[in-house]
Amino acid sequence: MAWPSCNSTEENATIHEIHLWNGGVTFHNLSVILCAIFTVISFILVSILIIGHTTHYSRPAEQRHILRILFMIPIYSITSFLCVYFYKKTVYFELIGNCYEPFAIASFFTLLCNYIVPDLHSQKEYFRHIQPKNWVWPIPWMQKCTGGQNGIWRKPRSGLTWFNVVWIGVFQYCFIRVVMTVIAVAAESVNLYCENSDNPAFAHIWVLIIESVAVTIAMYCLIQFYIQIKEDIAQHRPFLKILCIKLVIFLSFWQSTIIDFLTSSGAIKSSEKVSLQDWNNALPNLLICIEMSLFAILHFWGFPWQPYVINKQNIGAQGSQTYHGGWLGAAAIIDAINPWDLCKAVARGLRWLFVGRKRRTFDPSYHLAADRESQEQQEYQQLTERV
Repeated sequence: MAWPSCNSTEENATIHEIHLWNGGVTFHNLSVILCAIFTVISFILVSILIIGHTTHYSRPAEQRHILRILFMIPIYSITSFLCVYFYKKTVYFELIGNCYEPFAIASFFTLLCNYIVPDLHSQKEYFRHIQPKNWVWPIPWMQKCTGGQNGIWRKPRSGLTWFNVVWIGVFQYCFIRVVMTVIAVAAESVNLYCENSDNPAFAHIWVLIIESVAVTIAMYCLIQFYIQIKEDIAQHRPFLKILCIKLVIFLSFWQSTIIDFLTSSGAIKSSEKVSLQDWNNALPNLLICIEMSLFAILHFWGFPWQPYVINKQNIGAQGSQTYHGGWLGAAAIIDAINPWDLCKAVARGLRWLFVGRKRRTFDPSYHLAADRESQEQQEYQQLTERV
């Protein structure tokens, strides 16, 4: 049986379109112009925020993650412009650019953790003493079908176990997205990726499915984590921050996925004015460039640098009397682009998942929440008996 071939003639061909109106421009040229304009706007706006944080780098444990989140705006904008301009190489720019997405999600999760307490040991102590809230929909519905709190979708009794489950759910995306990017680039180099086909003989559909599942799990765990701790970090306005992240991730991933599915399934076809490359490539990337300029404005309220300015009123709150950004904020940029802490976080999650799994339940710290609940029930029962 012969292996099917990827018919990439149309997607790799030079674009030939007629003008959208008499004496006007083609859709592709218009997309290039608009992408360039909105990329410049996004870059200018986010640069103001980045300079504000790097020159007022008073709390590196928090601000390095804020800078990583802010880097999403120029990275997404620039890669989207390159995808449209160099449309024959769009797969490489798109895959490499989107590879940054899971690290932005992981940075936001770590930022929320640092809002609670600044180090991992203290975070473990914090979560050992909490009572986890039940999972948000749709898991409660799935619990009803699988034995409730005794089934496979049960809520962890230990707060520390719950924290580690959420940790795994967030950081698995970093590992999976990088692996899928490597696979996709390798498959594309030997013409086995085939972006415009849903044929299971090619890597594209499998990469798309696996990445969709991974990002859904990561965002679900992030929302679950926010619901658990939002009251304890209310002073940091977490809702606005998670709204910024959720909108960027949701629109950049799912709108591209939907358009990709419509073109690969044949629901959208090329015409004289709009070619297949522009439906599948220029349109979603143009939308991303426009959205990034809007999100850059939203980030001024979501991640302002003003709370990190050192003055007489907030020296005690910041815990630092000096800035650590170095000359023109260069040290802050270097600190933010160093991914070693995120690599260690991914390794910690994998280690927790696979090493010592059978023995960890004997650790008394994992039973603090359950023991406290049992003790409260016993005290209540004793009180009712006395009455």
